[in-house]
Amino acid sequence: MISAAAPPRTADDDWWRAAVVYQVYVRSFADSDGDGTGDLQGIRQRLPYLRDLGVDALWLTPFYTSPMVDGGYDVADYRDVDPMFGTLTDFDAMISDAHALGLRIIVDLVPNHTSSAHPWFAAALAAGPGSPERARYLFAAGQGAHGELPPNDWESIFGGPAWTRVADGEWYLHLFDPTQPDLNWRHREVRAEFEDVLRFWLDRGVDGFRIDVAHGMIKAEGLPDVGFSTLTTGQRQVELLGKGRLPYFDQDEVHEIYRAWRPILDSYPGGRMAVAEAWAETPQRLARYIGPDELHQAFSFDFLDATWSAESFRKVIDTALAESTVVGAPTTWVLSNHDKQRHVTRYGDGTQGLRRARAASLLMLALPGCAYLYQGEELGLPEVLDLPDELRQDPAFLRTGESRDGCRVPIPWSGELAPYGFGPAGSDLSWLPAPATWRALSVAAQTGVPDSTLELYRAALRIRHEHPALAGDAGDVTWLESGPGVLAFSRSAGTTVLTCVLNLSGAPALIDGYGEPLVASAALTGHLLPVDAAAWLERR
Repeated sequence: MISAAAPPRTADDDWWRAAVVYQVYVRSFADSDGDGTGDLQGIRQRLPYLRDLGVDALWLTPFYTSPMVDGGYDVADYRDVDPMFGTLTDFDAMISDAHALGLRIIVDLVPNHTSSAHPWFAAALAAGPGSPERARYLFAAGQGAHGELPPNDWESIFGGPAWTRVADGEWYLHLFDPTQPDLNWRHREVRAEFEDVLRFWLDRGVDGFRIDVAHGMIKAEGLPDVGFSTLTTGQRQVELLGKGRLPYFDQDEVHEIYRAWRPILDSYPGGRMAVAEAWAETPQRLARYIGPDELHQAFSFDFLDATWSAESFRKVIDTALAESTVVGAPTTWVLSNHDKQRHVTRYGDGTQGLRRARAASLLMLALPGCAYLYQGEELGLPEVLDLPDELRQDPAFLRTGESRDGCRVPIPWSGELAPYGFGPAGSDLSWLPAPATWRALSVAAQTGVPDSTLELYRAALRIRHEHPALAGDAGDVTWLESGPGVLAFSRSAGTTVLTCVLNLSGAPALIDGYGEPLVASAALTGHLLPVDAAAWLERR
């Protein structure tokens, strides 16, 4: 293992402005001890792979002490590592090795809610109505003659009511699972606690935080009804994803929290940062989370949701770049994550889905700003759609029939049989099973294969780091004239120009006037770019 400390690859405080960040779903990345669950030592052992892939930072999903009802997003202790993932000593060794390899570490922070196993919630249940302990959460009396009805009509993101009644008759709010009670962020103890949690991990050397449900901590005063009875099921789901102004999402007061956090981040050297998982009604409201006195980034989920058309991608890109100019911060692009169906499958699955996924990835990596990759996308992994119901562990599955487990299957490393090197030699355990088709998608199977998805990502990331036209984070995108259904733009540095072309037209597209492609998601035939393909080109 690496013992000597070294500065990260990008030493300046603005490293995050144009970084490529790799999301590690800790439970599914690499298992060091053969128990079928990924862990911190597994990440540590695979750090050289991530360095060689060409990413700048890792975002780790929650590894804190947790009952694991919601994959670790139900936190019982924010200052310790769950034994299934290792120890704090393992974390310290992992981050030391990461820094020595020039990789930064971003950790997930879950401030909207705790686990029901958190000591604070246990104390709240024991103390009873009106107690200081209950004031840390959102308890309320029920409606109806005997308080038998929930306090309002709010629904859980995971389906069903957002309220659960306790033995003494009061109800507590949980926007997610009942084992995830929402905190009262108007309470001074809650704010002080999380400011201390930030300092705890910053002191251990973390380079940043991904803020879970960053738009949800403040609820409207009085907890007013939404009026879901007037909505169809489809409309309700859109609302619950935070696409509208709801009493529990994107309240103005939430920005006070981040204005208190920013000086803490700025007080540490090395460019410590935070990125918001935030949903807002408009790009303008999303942009409010970003700025010199709040957070550094917010995910552009509109890019992830864009349809497979030139018009859709261009509209999303133009809007995001315009807003980034207003707030003076880079855009933050993402195509897949642990909560969304993998983009190979979203784009059609099979051969077509893979072609489109590769092309969309080149589009994203050519844009200015920061890009977030989800583990396994560099292998072209599809969503696993046929997991047996009895193996699914997403708490939303029992409530809605929808599951995020298919994008969380452990990634394949090597070998002919599942779980494809996920654990040490001789181990055949894996908390979710990988399909037989993944043997051809493993890291070992794709390494050194010129046309493989893995080598495409390695080449694109190398060029992104080295090419002067891709080095900036500002909105230096110049759209070019192109045929119907073809998206083309250039970025430049002095006299050096790089052009990205994406063919969504349904027919091969002529790209004459350019030299040989630096990198392409599909082989060119003469000067024709195939359907559902992208290329990075230099002018002759």
